[in-house]
Amino acid sequence: MTEKIGVLVGWEQTFPAAFIERCNRVPGITAELAKLGGTPERFSSPYRVLVDRISQEVKHYRFYLKAAALGGACVINDPFWWSADDKFFGYSLAARLGVAVPRTVMLPQKEYIPAIDKQRSLRNLEFPLNWESIINYIGFPAILKPADGGGWKDVTVVRTPGELLKAYDASGLNVMTLQEFIDFEDYARCICVGRERILPIQYDPKRPHPITGLRGAYIHNPQDGGRWTDKGLHERMINDSIKLNQALGYDMNSVEFAIKDGVPYAIDFTNPAPDMDIKSILEPHFHVVVDWMVDFAVKCAKEGRKTIDRYPLGKLEEVEPVRFGERG
Repeated sequence: MTEKIGVLVGWEQTFPAAFIERCNRVPGITAELAKLGGTPERFSSPYRVLVDRISQEVKHYRFYLKAAALGGACVINDPFWWSADDKFFGYSLAARLGVAVPRTVMLPQKEYIPAIDKQRSLRNLEFPLNWESIINYIGFPAILKPADGGGWKDVTVVRTPGELLKAYDASGLNVMTLQEFIDFEDYARCICVGRERILPIQYDPKRPHPITGLRGAYIHNPQDGGRWTDKGLHERMINDSIKLNQALGYDMNSVEFAIKDGVPYAIDFTNPAPDMDIKSILEPHFHVVVDWMVDFAVKCAKEGRKTIDRYPLGKLEEVEPVRFGERG
């Protein structure tokens, strides 16, 4: 019996092409770019495994992946959890796991949709905010950024109370976090597959990305292959990444660490569609990551894993799927 693996992609080319080609070398496995169309409510997924690289940008894909999970697929990553996740929750979770994180405070959004009556609908909010206590806890310089954002969008470094209030007043509908600025000496981004396979790579969050031009680029170090000579630091980043992935349930992720005084501070670790382009993560890292993803997806397919089995919904009885052209 042949098991089908589908991949949902955006602009990227090198990872999906290599992943599909290598999956198709495995006996009993057929991989392809997933094809989605009209989806009936009684739906059985034609794919045993779906690898999601783009649903954060295409709403239809996210809805489809939830239906596919209900219809028996293993979705990488879990679309139910990904829809509910946010970065501030991640910081709170990391602190409870014993992973070092910068001091962080979540702030109420500055603006609201017109339907919100600020006098009646916001009676639960503390007003004015106790800015003195917040600033004393975080200190300066600090980073003001969205609680659910990414890609350095709407991120501001603030160094004084005046700069903080100006940036906060301009934050609009975003829920923001104010975070301690870690003046790092080194930086790593760890590519994570299957929750336990971790590849730390040196990273520069200030260098332009080779494809998008946005902030952040991997550093190719042929002398050590991206490994840190400090074995304790290297092992701690791997172990902390495993803790975070196990707790968050992500099977495809990247975890960023800002390293200061020998301590890796987890800065960003909810990235369920991590950058895996060969021009970005470079060789030999690209081939390692592709092989890990192939191994994991094939294992999920052959073992018949289902995302929905993690939830009470997994106990529902199966229904006869609808086939278009039929009335049931």
